[in-house]
Amino acid sequence: MKIIHLTDLHLVTPGQRLYGLDPHARLLAAIDDINASHTDTDFVLITGDLAHHGEAAAYEALKAAVNRLALPYHLLLGNHDDRAAFLRVFPETAVDDGGFVQGSVTTPGGTFIFLDTHEPGTHEGSLCEARLAWLDRTLANLQGGPAFLALHHPPLPLAIPAMDILALRQGREVAAILKRRGNVRHIFFGHVHRPIHGTWHGIPFSTLRGLNHQVAMHFDVQSGIPGSHEPPAYAIILIDDASVVVHVHDFLDASPRFDLFDKEIERSAVQLAL
Repeated sequence: MKIIHLTDLHLVTPGQRLYGLDPHARLLAAIDDINASHTDTDFVLITGDLAHHGEAAAYEALKAAVNRLALPYHLLLGNHDDRAAFLRVFPETAVDDGGFVQGSVTTPGGTFIFLDTHEPGTHEGSLCEARLAWLDRTLANLQGGPAFLALHHPPLPLAIPAMDILALRQGREVAAILKRRGNVRHIFFGHVHRPIHGTWHGIPFSTLRGLNHQVAMHFDVQSGIPGSHEPPAYAIILIDDASVVVHVHDFLDASPRFDLFDKEIERSAVQLAL
């Protein structure tokens, strides 16, 4: 199977700009690129920070945009979102018994589990006891069948100080659940606006740059969060019984394409510079 992963849209009211950029235009460009190149995709996963201020106008614009997708989609909430405002615009979205935007979908590759780590009043991620219990039950009900976990906040520190203090508070509790159940193949998250891949307690994870602004690479302590205008990206994930392959695509990249076996181009640096 194949999925597309987008994250951190940070939509504002259409016509407004954010950090000098137009997040709505970025989203439409991503959707156009996906529709043109990836119609064989099973679904598009968007892991939170759908809106920057959680305003209704941003969610209305989001709905109009994702309805242009030629594919199913699943939306998660991030720290910049507003749960009530989101659900008024997307009332069809699955919620659990506590009203959290949590659900799962069964696919040929396994079950995708979507978590709601939004906690009003903070940019940190949180999974209360009810949400953690829901995750545990959902994994247990799969009876060892393969699962994939998607959430906004990373459940582990990533050595990016300005973002690590805003990660998921209950990483230790999530790790205990995943170890006990032993059936999660990969974790997808957003929040950090960086392309990062690795493993956590033996489970592979991946995240990527957002669609608007980015967090600049840094490993030192910062008084704020250093931003950058590195290019936006989406990920193409290919899954089979033996592997999970993650390609990160800078969809606005307009650099030259050329044949590496063309000897004339190989000798001509000037031609590529033009």
